[in-house]
Amino acid sequence: MNLQSLALAFLAATAVGGLGWVFLYPLLSGEKQAEARRASVARSEPTTARQTERTQRSRREQVEGSLRELEARRQKEAKLSLAKRLAQAGLDWTPQKFWIISGIFAAVAFALTYMAGGGLLGMVGLTFAAGFGLPRWLLGFLKKRREAAFLKALPDAVDVIVRGIKAGLPLFESLKVVASDSPEPLKSEFMAIIETQTIGMPLGEACARLYESMPVPEANFFGIVISIQQKSGGNLSEALGNLSRVLRDRKKMKEKIKAMSMEAKASAGIIGALPPTIMILVYITTPEYISLLWTHPTGQLMLVACVVWMSIGIFVMKKMISFDF
Repeated sequence: MNLQSLALAFLAATAVGGLGWVFLYPLLSGEKQAEARRASVARSEPTTARQTERTQRSRREQVEGSLRELEARRQKEAKLSLAKRLAQAGLDWTPQKFWIISGIFAAVAFALTYMAGGGLLGMVGLTFAAGFGLPRWLLGFLKKRREAAFLKALPDAVDVIVRGIKAGLPLFESLKVVASDSPEPLKSEFMAIIETQTIGMPLGEACARLYESMPVPEANFFGIVISIQQKSGGNLSEALGNLSRVLRDRKKMKEKIKAMSMEAKASAGIIGALPPTIMILVYITTPEYISLLWTHPTGQLMLVACVVWMSIGIFVMKKMISFDF
């Protein structure tokens, strides 16, 4: 065999080996399957990212919707009817009964002022204060006292719900436990949630309505957590546990602010009580000296002006020492 035949055979074998390396080796070594898997993963990553982004967008939209509903409720709060204000104060009165009692207060104040020999301005001022100011002040006092009792018991109630959920109870059953064992007014508020859910309203919406009857931020936080969890899912026990810690931290902050502002409150109380105290002492010692304030027209005008200015001063001091957080 000559050299030319050997070279031709070598070139032919090299060509066949090269074709086999190009076409057969990827199949036999698994490189083709690896490339296919890498391509499939590369195609699935954008799909997974899109799904994750879509889920996050959905949760953001639900949170934004809940916040918009909250803002709408806050705007409605400024236009509360008298019946709603009576319910927030924990009274089962009708508006007609409230106005009747206000009229009785006004009549009693008018009669007492008339028997004491007060002038026309004094009778009008005290009648207006007793008929319109005193009943509304009582409503505000009862409302704040009811809210304070609610806030005192709410963190413990949330802890009970968390323990019930971790023990395997449904959320509705945990709410029943709170409604049966909690003190007033927490008991009646959670009982209203259960009754509302029983007649067909979703549980998240029923909890969100808690803010209407108990307009405090803590009740609003509770309603938002339950509403968002019912819409988008998630670890409810962890969310309520975080809410319980937030409620307790807010309570500690409120007590700290109360302790730090107590000196200013005491000063405001002393300043506000000083003029009427001096007036009473002067009346006890020399009644004819100070009686001109309610027997003479000029004295009556001065007395009304002093009451107005003192009320404005007390209101300004109250605003200065009241902290919202």
